Amino acid sequence: MNKLDIIKKTLEKEGGYVNDPSDSGGETNHGITIEVARDFGYKGEMKDLTADQAIEIYSKKYWTPLQLDKVVCLSDTIAEKLFDIGVNMGKKRAVKFLQRTLNFFNYGYFNDLLVDGLIGSNTIRALEIIVNYRGTDGIKQILKAINSLQGEFYISLTEKRPKDRKFSYGWFKSRVS
Repeated sequence: MNKLDIIKKTLEKEGGYVNDPSDSGGETNHGITIEVARDFGYKGEMKDLTADQAIEIYSKKYWTPLQLDKVVCLSDTIAEKLFDIGVNMGKKRAVKFLQRTLNFFNYGYFNDLLVDGLIGSNTIRALEIIVNYRGTDGIKQILKAINSLQGEFYISLTEKRPKDRKFSYGWFKSRVS
């Protein structure tokens, strides 16, 4: 799977134009909030934001800062998971989930990572070490651990903000696999 395929999968999950007053993200189209669209120079009505414009924003705001070109070379499924979490929960949270997971599976392969939500050479190298050592089964276990953290986050979020329970079933159905 390549970058465009991964971005398109998230676009499908996000759907089209939504302006749900109970959604903390506010007005969105293709999963892009109005605030993010404006940050990237979009001046039109949100309902008119095209999928191609959303893909460009996704690439610049999420794919590149998450260094997913380096991750996808090691595992397209981990890149896909990190991208989707970055879009839905924020880039720092996606990286923290990865860093915590890599530390969890670290048995002296590398110095534990600082869980700071910033993806750099140490995080990429730790991922590479575990993938090379554990292979496809390692990738499966990394994904399980990240999914566990993601699911726990959604549960905690709805415990703190009951208004978000409206979205909890859909989050689990489409995002926690």
